[in-house]
Amino acid sequence: MTVAMILIVIFIGIPVFAATKPDTISIQRAAEIKAPPERIFALIADFHHWKDWAPQDRMDSTMQRSYGGPSSGLGAFSEWKSKGNAGRGRMEIVEAQAPLKLTVRVDFTKPFQARNINQFTLEPVGGMTRVSWAMRGTSPYVVKLMSVFFDMERIMGRHFEAGLQSLKALAEQQGPA
Repeated sequence: MTVAMILIVIFIGIPVFAATKPDTISIQRAAEIKAPPERIFALIADFHHWKDWAPQDRMDSTMQRSYGGPSSGLGAFSEWKSKGNAGRGRMEIVEAQAPLKLTVRVDFTKPFQARNINQFTLEPVGGMTRVSWAMRGTSPYVVKLMSVFFDMERIMGRHFEAGLQSLKALAEQQGPA
């Protein structure tokens, strides 16, 4: 009887519980960078630079990117495909207020479909720039299921923290503010 109850919980209870999780996800992290907003904005607004700081580009050696639209700023887009963790998708800059705000729409098609909006805000603070990276988007069922076992905010937060630290190192190595 105990084994049957455990199996019921595993095969019915967990999937039902996962379905009750929120349909959206929201993550935000920030870092202070010793560089002017213009320098940092240029690294974010040009997808060609993402390979130098974005965690998904740096961690997945199978990722292949293509680029279209303007070389940077509003309307620039990049499509990617990967045999690894990065999957497949498309990202496009849908708002650019240089050098203080950039919004990127990200559409994942593999390993699951999801749409996220990433917003970067750059705020001068003394001789530094406070860079905030916020993401909000859909939470597909597979992500809800994973969230039963893993703290997705913490996992994705680490991803953002790593990206901001790489962005910081890249912007700061280019010279003083």
